[in-house]
Amino acid sequence: RTRRTMAAMALFSVTAARVAPVAGARAPARVVARVGSVVPKRRVVFGASRLNTASPRLTAGVRSRTVRVAAASEDAAETETAAAEKKKGAENEEAGSGFRQLLGIRGGAQTTDIWKIRLQLTKPVTWVPLIWGVMCGAAASGHYTWTPENFGKALLCMFMSGPLLTGYTQTINDWEDREIDAINEPNRPIPSGAISEFDVQVQIYVLLFGGWAAAWTLDQWCEHEFPVVTLLTLFGSFVSYIYSAPPLKLKQEGWRGNYALGASYIALPWWAGQAVFGELTLDVMILTILYSWAGLGIAIVNDFKSIEGDRRMGLVSLPVAFGVEKAKWICVGSIDATQLAVAAYLRTIGEVGYSNVLLALIFPQIFFQFKFFLPDPVKNDVKYQASAQPFLVFGLLTTGLAWGHHINAIGA
Repeated sequence: RTRRTMAAMALFSVTAARVAPVAGARAPARVVARVGSVVPKRRVVFGASRLNTASPRLTAGVRSRTVRVAAASEDAAETETAAAEKKKGAENEEAGSGFRQLLGIRGGAQTTDIWKIRLQLTKPVTWVPLIWGVMCGAAASGHYTWTPENFGKALLCMFMSGPLLTGYTQTINDWEDREIDAINEPNRPIPSGAISEFDVQVQIYVLLFGGWAAAWTLDQWCEHEFPVVTLLTLFGSFVSYIYSAPPLKLKQEGWRGNYALGASYIALPWWAGQAVFGELTLDVMILTILYSWAGLGIAIVNDFKSIEGDRRMGLVSLPVAFGVEKAKWICVGSIDATQLAVAAYLRTIGEVGYSNVLLALIFPQIFFQFKFFLPDPVKNDVKYQASAQPFLVFGLLTTGLAWGHHINAIGA
C-alpha cells in the first residue's frame, strides 16, 4: 500500500511539472483538487495553502472581466439611445420641414402634391397680418357687434384679404422672382419645376378674380351706395402688381417698394374692415398710413435673406443699398419710432390706457431686436419675426380698439 501511495505521488509530480508551463498558476490548484483524496494530510494542507494563495488573483480577474462586460453593455445602451434620439430628431425635422412647406416658409420640404404646392405659393404664414388688419379695422369702426351676420361679414372680408388677395400677391411675386429665386432659393416650386407655368398663371387669375368677387359681395351685403370695398380691392391689386412686375417693379427701389408692401399689410386691410362695419374717414386713413412705416420695417426684414440674389439681379433693396449694418438699424428704427409716435398720439386724444398698453407691447419687440435681429439679421430673420411680430400685431389691435372707443366717445 505504501508503494502504491509513493507511485501515485511520483505520478502527481511528473503531471504537475508538465501541466504547469501550459496552465500557469491555476494548474496546481486543479491537480491538487483532483488528487487530494490520495495525498497525505500534510500535503493536502500544503496544497490548500497554495490554492488559497491563488484565489484573490482569480477573484480579481473575474471582477475585472465583469466590469468590462458591464461597461460594454452601458456603451451599447448609450449607442442605442443616441441612435433612437437621432432617428426621432430626423423624424421631427422631416415633420417640421413638411409644415414649413405648407406655410411657405423658407427651408420647407419639397413635394410633388400639386395642391400642397399651390398652397405653398400663397404663403399662408403671410395671411395673418392681413386677417388681423381686418379685425383692427372692425374694432376701429366702433360699430362691430357679435351677431351672426357681422361674424359672416368679417369671415368673408378676412378670406378676401388673406387667402385670396394675399395669395394672389405672393403667387405673382414668386412668378416674377423666379430668376432671383433660382439663385437664392432654387428649391422653391417655380424655379425647381415642381409646378408648370400654366398652373401658376391659372392660380394667379383665380385668386385675383375671387378677391374681386368677394369685395363686390361685401359691398352688396353692406348696402354701400359707393362700392368702397371693391375700390380698395382694385387699388390693392394694382399695388401688388406694380410691386412685383415690370415695368415699375417697386421692389427694386428700396424705400418706395418697402413702404408699398408695408401699407398693403397694415392700411389696406384696416380700411376694408372699417368700411364693412362703419365709415372710413380721412383721419383714420392718415393714422394708418403713418402706422405703415412700421410695415416698412417689417418689409425690410424680409430683404436680408435675398441680398446676394438682389445684388446680382440689380435690385436696390435697402440692405443692398445701405449694407447690412445700416439697414438693420433703419429697420428697427422705423418699427419702434412709428409705434412710439402712435402711443404718444393716443395720449393726446385722451386714450391714455390704450397708450400704456401699446407701450407695454413695444418693449418686448425691442428686447427681441437686440436678442435676435441686430446680432445677425440674415440668420435670425425668421426667429425674430416669430418672436416679435405677435406683439406688433397686438399693438395694431390696441390702436384699433382705442380709435373705436374714441369714435364712440365723440358720438356720445
